[in-house]
Amino acid sequence: MSTYNSKSSGRRSNRGPRRRRERDDYRPAESTPRLPEKKSLWQRIMSIFSPKKASSSGSRGSSPRPAQQQQSSRPTSTVSSSYPGSSAPRQTRKPEAVDVTTPKLYVGNLSFDATESDLSELFGGVGAVQNVDIVSHKDTERSKGFGFVTMTSVDEAKRAVEVLHDQEFMGRKLVVSGAKTPIDR
Repeated sequence: MSTYNSKSSGRRSNRGPRRRRERDDYRPAESTPRLPEKKSLWQRIMSIFSPKKASSSGSRGSSPRPAQQQQSSRPTSTVSSSYPGSSAPRQTRKPEAVDVTTPKLYVGNLSFDATESDLSELFGGVGAVQNVDIVSHKDTERSKGFGFVTMTSVDEAKRAVEVLHDQEFMGRKLVVSGAKTPIDR
């Protein structure tokens, strides 16, 4: 008597040892030159901060550029880095000063704990406030650290910029300037 095997239909499957053998045929020969190993993300990051060695061969004809040329032409100020083990100063840029042409103001460098009512009270001391919006992340709904305040007139907005720009609020110095209009972008 013969036994019936449900897994075998008598036909050879396309999968299995035959396919593995075909892949083995495509292996590169030992004499094929190998490309240099790619650096991992961590190795690339560390190579940025490690001191560069001057190459005497100059095979590509480029010498290491001074650090001043590598940075952008924007005005920057140095802030000590908050990353452990990092001794390089972190570059920060000052926000653009936008003229106040509308009653809408940009308020930056807000504390993440600041609420719209806190901003309304602060700007209410300078003039009448129409609207306050703090921009938050759409998924986490945590503040992004900036917002917009709409005053009732352009004159009140200009006065608010003069009074509140660089003032300490909830442990941070505020950045208050005119909001960019969509046409300016």
